[in-house]
Amino acid sequence: MSISPRRLSALACLLLSACSAPSVTSPPATAAKVDLARYAGRWYEIARLPMPFQRAEDAAVAEYAANPDGTLAVHNIATRPDGTKQEIRGTATVLNAPQNTKLAVRFDTWFGPLIPVSEQGNYWILHVDAGYQHALVGTPNRRYLWLLSRTAKISPATDAALLAKARALGYDTTVLVRDPQL
Repeated sequence: MSISPRRLSALACLLLSACSAPSVTSPPATAAKVDLARYAGRWYEIARLPMPFQRAEDAAVAEYAANPDGTLAVHNIATRPDGTKQEIRGTATVLNAPQNTKLAVRFDTWFGPLIPVSEQGNYWILHVDAGYQHALVGTPNRRYLWLLSRTAKISPATDAALLAKARALGYDTTVLVRDPQL
């Protein structure tokens, strides 16, 4: 039995793509190291994977600040189309110092302590650019993903690069919810 050159080429491409694609059973790679002092501050949500606790029409920002005990204060603000705001505060604890890329976030609600956070954490910094202007954050199970920026708008080239990075890490970017502040 002989294989045609066309079929052999297609088979080779399929094998190569399977080898280069991340395994969705293994956790995604994180950034090499994050300087939390530079990461602190305001981040605008550019896009996110759908989640039950945030409406599609919400424009969201996240603010992070260093606490004296080495944790990060988290303040998430979602602005609804009618101008009302939904806010939640919490604390992020670094799980892999000194890389500072895997964090466990707990929110300050009556039910916050009841929600289990895996030992791996639930907030992984997957990518941050050298200038700390753009970031990708996700969960290790790939259910949640956020594209973040220091500004409410990003260039199409930056958007495409962040999406390509997220896809390479195994996240489904076909169902992303775009933040309405764009």
